Amino acid sequence: MNSKSKFVVVALMIGIATLWLVLTFARGGKPLPLDKADYVGEWRSPAMELVITRDSNVHYKRRRNGSETSVNGPLQKFKGDDFSVGFLFISTTFVVSKPPHQEGDKWKMTVDGVELTRTDSGQF
Repeated sequence: MNSKSKFVVVALMIGIATLWLVLTFARGGKPLPLDKADYVGEWRSPAMELVITRDSNVHYKRRRNGSETSVNGPLQKFKGDDFSVGFLFISTTFVVSKPPHQEGDKWKMTVDGVELTRTDSGQF
């Protein structure tokens, strides 16, 4: 195989891989499992914002010690109450010590040691 043929094969492989990634992640995530529907919504505390949509997209922002961390991506899986967010081999696990529950008229959840309150009706 000459060098021009090798270049064409490599370019074709890169193109196919890129197309696969675009088609996989542009469509959004899979719907959340029914037993995890209470996770859907916009959750807030003074230090953290977490949005989980019905189609398993997650938007997270946390402020700590003068810096800010953010994660945006599809929810990959649940393991118990915890969930992982990311793409392919890069993911972040969120530790849920208290899953969504109602306290009076408010919904609460504790993620990574931070108590969050849902600020919407869970319609995302």
